[in-house]
Amino acid sequence: MAKRLLFIVLAMGAFTAQANTIYKCMMDEKVVFSQTTCPQEYSQHKIEYQLGITTEVDSDKRELKQDPLEALLNKQTISKEELLQLLDGEIYRLNQENSYFEILRASEVQKLDRKRYWQTKPKDDPSYGLELQEITTRFNDLIKNNTNVIEILTKHKMKISAETPPDEYMSN
Repeated sequence: MAKRLLFIVLAMGAFTAQANTIYKCMMDEKVVFSQTTCPQEYSQHKIEYQLGITTEVDSDKRELKQDPLEALLNKQTISKEELLQLLDGEIYRLNQENSYFEILRASEVQKLDRKRYWQTKPKDDPSYGLELQEITTRFNDLIKNNTNVIEILTKHKMKISAETPPDEYMSN
């Protein structure tokens, strides 16, 4: 189970890392944005968005980043710091998703209230109560699932932080 969870976390981290980086390719007066590195004839700025912060770095020297998931699949290791950063990113994403679920729940309850109002049904109408209970149960389940994963990731993060080898981490 732990290996599977780590695989999922790393896979999600790899996908979010790619989605949060774009390249600004410039030649003369022309500017093009790309999800991949720029061709050699263009000068390049790397723009990253992570945890609500956008940074732009002049990155004309090309770097070959290693995907953490690919490193694990090739039986290589990733550093403890990189793994902790991936775990932090996933915990942050799940907390944001829980906040989004609360917003969606409020919106659906409001929509249900408008529907009840226009159908001139009282608040104690059984069909209204059933629909409200369905909305509440659905969002409670989604939030509970995320909260459970957050707890598991937090425990995993604490375990990794407590380990003595600072150089590399490899899940067995």
